[in-house]
Amino acid sequence: MQRIDGYAPIRDYALIGDGRTCALVARDGAIDWLPLPDVDSEGVFWRIVDAERGGAFELQPEEPFETTRCYQSGSNVLETTFRTASGTVRVTDALVLTDTSTLAPMRELVRKVEGLSGAVRMRWRLAPRFEFGRRETKTGRREGRYFACAGANGVLLSTWDTGDVDVEDGTASGSFDAPAGSEALFDLPLTHREPIVTPGRRGAEERLDRTGRFWLEWSSRTQYDGPWRDAVVRSVLALKLLCFAPSGAIVAAPTASLPEWIGGGRNWDYRYSWVRDASWTLDALIRLGYEDEAEAYFWWFMHASRRTQPRVQILYGVDGSTRTSEQDLNELDGYRGSRPVRVGNGAADQVQLDVYGSILEAVSLYAKRVGRVDGTTGKAIAKIADYVAKHWRDTDSGIWEVRSRETHFIQSKALCWVALDRACELAESGVIPDRSDRWRTEAEAIREFVDEKGWDTERGSYVRAPDLRELDASLLTLNLLGYDEPGGERFNGVIEAVKRELAVGPLVYRYRGEDGVAGKEGAFLTCSFWLAEALARAKRVDEASELMGELVALANDVGLLAEEMDPETREFLGNFPQGLTHLALVNAAVAIEDARREP
Repeated sequence: MQRIDGYAPIRDYALIGDGRTCALVARDGAIDWLPLPDVDSEGVFWRIVDAERGGAFELQPEEPFETTRCYQSGSNVLETTFRTASGTVRVTDALVLTDTSTLAPMRELVRKVEGLSGAVRMRWRLAPRFEFGRRETKTGRREGRYFACAGANGVLLSTWDTGDVDVEDGTASGSFDAPAGSEALFDLPLTHREPIVTPGRRGAEERLDRTGRFWLEWSSRTQYDGPWRDAVVRSVLALKLLCFAPSGAIVAAPTASLPEWIGGGRNWDYRYSWVRDASWTLDALIRLGYEDEAEAYFWWFMHASRRTQPRVQILYGVDGSTRTSEQDLNELDGYRGSRPVRVGNGAADQVQLDVYGSILEAVSLYAKRVGRVDGTTGKAIAKIADYVAKHWRDTDSGIWEVRSRETHFIQSKALCWVALDRACELAESGVIPDRSDRWRTEAEAIREFVDEKGWDTERGSYVRAPDLRELDASLLTLNLLGYDEPGGERFNGVIEAVKRELAVGPLVYRYRGEDGVAGKEGAFLTCSFWLAEALARAKRVDEASELMGELVALANDVGLLAEEMDPETREFLGNFPQGLTHLALVNAAVAIEDARREP
């Protein structure tokens, strides 16, 4: 792996996590990203957005090396093997799961170094920089161990068989030999407003082993046996890392401000939960057999949205908060000079009508396949449907959160139809109060608007908006959510138009028009998987399978995918790994298998 100006390629990262926070581990052994205490917090390691000043935990051979990586089978425990002229070592990394039977750290990073052959000289460097460097890091020794803190956050480093620990300018470092058969261990508890627990070696090793067993047991429940099982299992394991265990929320990605184009300004914070992902998330989790996670996520977004119902905010904090104010950290350099670095997300203040279709579809999926919706919640859902019936004629910012003027996005209107259609179904089943006469009337009005204002006969497809006569890949979601008849003329028309106007090989752009943000962007991987799923639903299974095979092959060496990709260089772009991309992969794989089995 070669860093560029101190930055690792996005493709060269792997993800580890513990249900509270996540860390990015580069191929060269450096941990360059770790928010503390939670996934949406400020960073203690944040070198992905400032190579010079950002904190990191480096661990690698002193001499030149080559690496191979993999997750342990069915697990989110990462193994990196370094091969040098002197020998081979394996580094195992995990944010280990809390041991409930003994006193143990709430957040704990464990790094184990095993000598496999020869003798390799290893070096390491720990440089915590709390709160994106806004606070001065104070360091010292506690019980002979390196300790660093700032404000309410702290870390304590324990090492075994790693040589002496040198401390200079707040940074701990050292080097040691790793001969064949040796085992060295680093243990880094991370604390926030609580006493720090000093672990012993045996306990840390037991938690590392137990964490691996937990992940294997959990992932073995995946109910999918098609040709892309490895990719599906890795996707669901990645999605589990994006789950915030204390609430059940699922963040869009564990990172902030990785750019959609190198050097550009399309840099956003995705460490929030987007309600628009609700239907795809519920569908994927239910189909794969993870009903507990589906139920937790469903009740999280129902409770979070009650703060604003019947209006629904498009995104919420992992604790259900509505505070997501966006700010630019102008003092940071940004990934490879991509500025500004943003934390928070101002899109929360936008009107995006498509979110209502996602919510009502999610309620429908939950009620049919998971559990009961209580009466109070049913009344709240009916009020959301009433809100859609009243407001579907409003302009909005659309699914892509454009920062130009609002307009009548066709995808948003169609998903309002989905919302009212599902509300009628729920009312018929007795799940919610019945006001279906009004809902059906408004649903018919929406369909009339979409068919008359949104269809382009010459193009043979829907368009982005009546005043934007261009294509938008989100129109594929009309196919996926049942607005059009599967395999019908309009269903296939949208597919062909997307392939013709937005596809570059297997990759698909969201749109080609303006969106109020300067600069270029890459192809959007979710849209590529949407196209594969749409082909499957249109009974074009061979085409869907061919495209799916090409897309799955685009993942990095550990099976993860980013938000976007440069079609020319195949460089990963945007926040990583991207939950919606992996959801789209899962749903496309399942749809293709369903289509194969249908007569």
